[in-house]
Amino acid sequence: MMSQIKKIANQPFSDHTGRGVKVGIIDSGVNPAHPHVGGVAGGARISSSESVYSNDYLDYIGHGTAVAGAIREKAPDAELYAVKVFDRALTTNIDAITRAIDWCLEKEIDVINLSLGTVNAEHREKIETVVARAVKKGIAIVAASEMSDQPSLPGCLRAVIGVIMDWECPRDIYKVTGSSDDPVFVASAYPRQIPGVPRERNLSGISFAVANMTGFVARAREFAPEMSLAELKSLLESEGKKHH
Repeated sequence: MMSQIKKIANQPFSDHTGRGVKVGIIDSGVNPAHPHVGGVAGGARISSSESVYSNDYLDYIGHGTAVAGAIREKAPDAELYAVKVFDRALTTNIDAITRAIDWCLEKEIDVINLSLGTVNAEHREKIETVVARAVKKGIAIVAASEMSDQPSLPGCLRAVIGVIMDWECPRDIYKVTGSSDDPVFVASAYPRQIPGVPRERNLSGISFAVANMTGFVARAREFAPEMSLAELKSLLESEGKKHH
């Protein structure tokens, strides 16, 4: 643990490692045996059509595992849950996403990492409804604020911790933009580096900006477990500006 504490010194919430914080990763599943992941606390395979959840949350494409690795790096003591909505391709539907969020609510997850979203405004009401349920239970959802230069749901909602990516942002900090009453967080678009693999050949993009930010949110939630979402966003904004 001491080596982990030293490693994250001078970063936001550097005295915290996500201990006791449950993080739900809605993605392509997770390979718990990957050295960057170090195991998961549980998970499920979510389908829009099947009423019974499967426990087959193994990741077959590597995306969710890379997301989990980025979160684990920043919050080494968090409890990770693999909530699988993708299988062999990064495609799903709105019903699977809302059911995945509801699964997290049932499991009393503290922070939801949603490295995906939709620019389809027709889904807004359905997404707002499930996000409201999460907020009522004190769950922080971290999601992409925009995709392809368009507002992305649910990340563009005030009730969500919205994230945009910055190719130049260091991976050990985050930045803050937007208004003080509705901040948007800016994080690195790169996952953890794989030894021997050039960065440009690894996965990258908004998914990993969200994952990097989720790691910081897990630290913040450990620091302030009872804060409302608005208070948590204000805390994240204040801490982010200290390190930028």
